[in-house]
Amino acid sequence: MKKRLLSFLAVGISLSAFSQSEDSLFIRRIADQILVNGKAYEDLRTLTKTVGARLSGSAGMYKAEAWGLKTMQGAGADKFWLQECLVPHWVRGGKDEAMASYPVNGSKAAKKKSLDVLALGNSMGSNKPLKGDVIEVKDFADLEAKKNQVKDKIVFYNYPFNNTYVHTFMAYRDAGMYRGQGPSRAAKYGAAAVIVRSLSSSTDNNPHTGATSYNDSFAKIPAVAIGLQDADWLSNALKAQPVSVMLHTHGKFLPDTLGHNVIGELKGTEFPNEYITIGGHLDSWDPAEGAHDDGAGCVQTIEVLRTLKALGYRPKRTIRFVLFANEENGTRGGNKYAEEAKAKGEKHIFALESDEGGFTPRGFGISGNDQQFAKASSWKALLAPYGASEINRGGGGSDIGPLARTQATPLAGLAPDPQRYFDIHHARNDVFENVNKRELLLGAVNMAALVYLVDKYGY
Repeated sequence: MKKRLLSFLAVGISLSAFSQSEDSLFIRRIADQILVNGKAYEDLRTLTKTVGARLSGSAGMYKAEAWGLKTMQGAGADKFWLQECLVPHWVRGGKDEAMASYPVNGSKAAKKKSLDVLALGNSMGSNKPLKGDVIEVKDFADLEAKKNQVKDKIVFYNYPFNNTYVHTFMAYRDAGMYRGQGPSRAAKYGAAAVIVRSLSSSTDNNPHTGATSYNDSFAKIPAVAIGLQDADWLSNALKAQPVSVMLHTHGKFLPDTLGHNVIGELKGTEFPNEYITIGGHLDSWDPAEGAHDDGAGCVQTIEVLRTLKALGYRPKRTIRFVLFANEENGTRGGNKYAEEAKAKGEKHIFALESDEGGFTPRGFGISGNDQQFAKASSWKALLAPYGASEINRGGGGSDIGPLARTQATPLAGLAPDPQRYFDIHHARNDVFENVNKRELLLGAVNMAALVYLVDKYGY
């Protein structure tokens, strides 16, 4: 009996080792295909240089959708289509300007300094030049302490990234409340406008935009992000003398318009009614080309499709490749995708998103139950040779989040090295030239490997 049990165990171990070897060999083929023949870098060049910025509702959005559909088809999708959704249509409307004025040596003549600013996304413009004295606040507690001094002033939120966070996304979440809530919290006390220190720890002076959200109970006042060098200058200047700023912005909303998720599909051979979703978001903020945010995630998604087709891989489950609409200021695309999936009774067993830039992959963040996390962790040795050696709890993305809410779909997010991401995030330097080809392709390798493992073994 003991010999028989040992024999069964030996067979089990042998089969497990064979399976690991088989998986390792196939993932090696994935890596070779992408690293030698990968199209993602050139796809990104086309997206950024022929389309460029593609904010929801803009002409660039429609050009990007046409590019996405054509590229999905060229990559070999069995089926490809556009999924309609209404998207918000905010426009910057003109050049954002800020001019600081301050006295010099007691003279009545004021000295002036131009400040590098960008209106926050979804903010309402001043429509004409607005001038006000600046009051600096360090955080919301400081705002409350100074609330009686805020009326008719321009509130300057000077809250820097907390550099003790090794993972920069934690610093971003920490500081992000001042961009998101800051305008309305200042408007509550009668502020005329706000200036927000850019959500970055970069050493340049590029302002970083991004969405704000107004509380309808208060006035919708103009709001801008300011470059870090100018933020430091303004803070130091306020220590020496009063400073006023002339602010002129033009942002406004036009009526919602029709946008689309771009979807490609490989049909499953054994479990066609089980769906795996992989994607990134196609829209980007308007100051630059959206190369890292999230052109990288889009071209990596299409590269996974191209690679599986090139290798002749026939998935067990249906794999969807989605370029989501309107992540930046509404997540309408992700919500529409999840709503339609629920309405059709689709069973989505796993979703993966790349929306943290095209930098060197470090691993994946996983959101799911203990069993699902353990399964993902068991694949670490297969992924580690290609950089994804960290499997951590908590991950996903804004676009696939609605799948988790509507049908408890487990999620994963590609986790590249985060140190440089917020140097370019939502800023004018998020351009193709700041993407490294090798890093971009390695991200696609790991995404393809994880999708292959989920497809083969289920989740």
